[in-house]
Amino acid sequence: MAEKVECIRDNKVTVLKALAILLVVSGHLEFSLLGMFTPYSFQLALFFFISGYLFKEKYLDDVSNFVQRRMKSLLLPYFWYNCFYLVVTVVIAKLTGKFWGMPISFKNFFITPFLNGHQFDLSCPLWFVTQLFMTMIVFLFVFRVLRGIKDNKIFHLVIFTLLGVGAIPLSKVVAVTPLMLVVIRTMFSMFFVYLGYYYKHYIEGKYDILTVKWLGWIVVLQSILWLFNRDYDPEHGIGLSYVLVWARFDDQLFVPILTALTGIWASLFTVKILYPYVKDIKFVNDMGNVTYHIMANHLLVMYLITAALLNIHGIPITERANHDIYWIYNPVQNTYLYFVIVMVVTTFVGVWQQKLWKKIKSLFQYDI
Repeated sequence: MAEKVECIRDNKVTVLKALAILLVVSGHLEFSLLGMFTPYSFQLALFFFISGYLFKEKYLDDVSNFVQRRMKSLLLPYFWYNCFYLVVTVVIAKLTGKFWGMPISFKNFFITPFLNGHQFDLSCPLWFVTQLFMTMIVFLFVFRVLRGIKDNKIFHLVIFTLLGVGAIPLSKVVAVTPLMLVVIRTMFSMFFVYLGYYYKHYIEGKYDILTVKWLGWIVVLQSILWLFNRDYDPEHGIGLSYVLVWARFDDQLFVPILTALTGIWASLFTVKILYPYVKDIKFVNDMGNVTYHIMANHLLVMYLITAALLNIHGIPITERANHDIYWIYNPVQNTYLYFVIVMVVTTFVGVWQQKLWKKIKSLFQYDI
């Protein structure tokens, strides 16, 4: 019975991860799948929440194994992608005359990934991966220290909450140097990691917070938060959205935390409603299992779609170089076409990459 419950939990997390990556891609296309929960207001917090949900307590006493596993699962594929996008960026520069990234150097290849992850524009969404690695390592050590001081869940929740909430005012009173940028992002994200851990161990299965009654209160709260919302014009600020990679919260103090919480709740509620209908759909499960690859490749697919549309309409590819990396051709008409193509292509490519990697590992094991 316990194994069956755990299997259902794992399947629900896979669906939740699928929703999370759908939200990331739709956000980069500047529309929201969840209506009043705006792009960039909670998607990354949701991924941190999922990481905390999946965190196993046994690693608190097995640090070296945890670090090794995170290096293999996060950093190893990251630097493979770094090599790939170095080649892709150079090829595109040869073809179009624009280099989509920072100058090639040892620092930008090995150090910048841990500072802002924008060494290559086409792979810049992967900044989240190195930040997740740093967040999880720091989280592990902080959790160990807190457990040593006092093994009490409320005490731990209070400390992680203070760290998360405190990251926002800290970004306003200190110079946001590259190092401080990492500190602020780590403080902010650790709160959501612990929140995921707390939810799994102390709320899920004990308190039903995913009810219609709760939905009513969340809608009321989000309606109030919407008073702080603005459009996507940088001159008007970013309102409910925030740009975590640059620790940009504009003039907000508590809104980023609150809108991340409401967005996470809305995602959990959405999965609860949809799970019976999508749990056996292979494409949804594949999507949830290859979120890393979708995160890595979706801007490249968007770039290729744009290049194809420009060619169809007789527009020189140099027009693409006049816009930022997120620009798409005729967004009013093509946004949802981009979205569908990107999700289908990156999911299938991700599945293929996983199969290829398994074959490579099996060959090495066979040789050994």
